[in-house]
Amino acid sequence: QVHLVESGGGLVQAGGSLKLSCVASGRTRSTNTMGWFRQAPGAEREFVAAIALSDLTSDYLDSVKGRFTISKDNAENSVYLQMNILKPEDTAVYYCVASQYGPTWHHPGMYDYWGQGTQVTVSS
Repeated sequence: QVHLVESGGGLVQAGGSLKLSCVASGRTRSTNTMGWFRQAPGAEREFVAAIALSDLTSDYLDSVKGRFTISKDNAENSVYLQMNILKPEDTAVYYCVASQYGPTWHHPGMYDYWGQGTQVTVSS
């Protein structure tokens, strides 16, 4: 089992920045990828970004490319999401995820472990 704990959410004005952090514990050697999904009210969970733990391969949702950057610290079993130029449509609960598969999978079913989520609210 892998346990994921997110932090860093909050309220920010449009155009602002936030950095999300996620720490993994437990059987982390069983995972190959860590990343982020989000879920807005009334919407389905949506892939945001993911990064491979063995190299620098990463993937992003088209609407966040150029604004969000995912990074990792393998020694700390951590993944981060730097979010810049935030928009009201980025408002959602953001979930840290981990998977045995690669980072190009966008379906939530491909991710084995999920954190509890952290709220990000962007005001206009």
